[in-house]
Amino acid sequence: MKTAGIARRLALAAALFLSALPSAQAFGERETQALKEISEKFQSVQTMSGDFVQFGPSGEKSGGEFYLARPGRINFTYDPPSAVSVISDGDSVLVFDKKLQTYDIWPLSKTPLKYLLQSNLDLSSFEKVSAVNIEPDLVNVTIVDDSRFGGGTLTLIFDRVTKELRQWSVIDDQGLQTSVSIYNVDTDKKLASSLFKIDYAAATNAARERNR
Repeated sequence: MKTAGIARRLALAAALFLSALPSAQAFGERETQALKEISEKFQSVQTMSGDFVQFGPSGEKSGGEFYLARPGRINFTYDPPSAVSVISDGDSVLVFDKKLQTYDIWPLSKTPLKYLLQSNLDLSSFEKVSAVNIEPDLVNVTIVDDSRFGGGTLTLIFDRVTKELRQWSVIDDQGLQTSVSIYNVDTDKKLASSLFKIDYAAATNAARERNR
């Protein structure tokens, strides 16, 4: 199903976004300072919510709402007619299609999402940061990842003045590109724990039914 595939690419993009950590390349003072300022800004954020728009490899467009709470929790919920959500509860990452009742689960520790969702992020000392491009209005940070989640090349796009994340684009191990933009972002809202709940019993029952 197209929507499920799009959701998995979103999960990869989000995962790569947060895989940006541990001894950066030998960047100049200007680039290193930009990475430090971006990291300081991001470390100050414990919760985040807002809207997202995603463009897939064939130009397909989808969108929805996202929620993030450190440590370890995230939720991307797609707008109708999609019924897909991507959830991490701090232990596992789930791609759930409510309409089809399908559950795909990975340990959070085995995905780069663990980096994004930890309390501290220091891009200035991350060995996978391969390039930093400072433009008049934006700072682009390129990360190369070879994790078990799929790997690929990720470009994070930050506002140069506010240091806030605006967009990310990922090219996966198959050469397919997905871009995600976030907007209406709120970093002060208290988020309900139910947003990050995974129904493990339902996931186990669905897997049994699928394997019959």
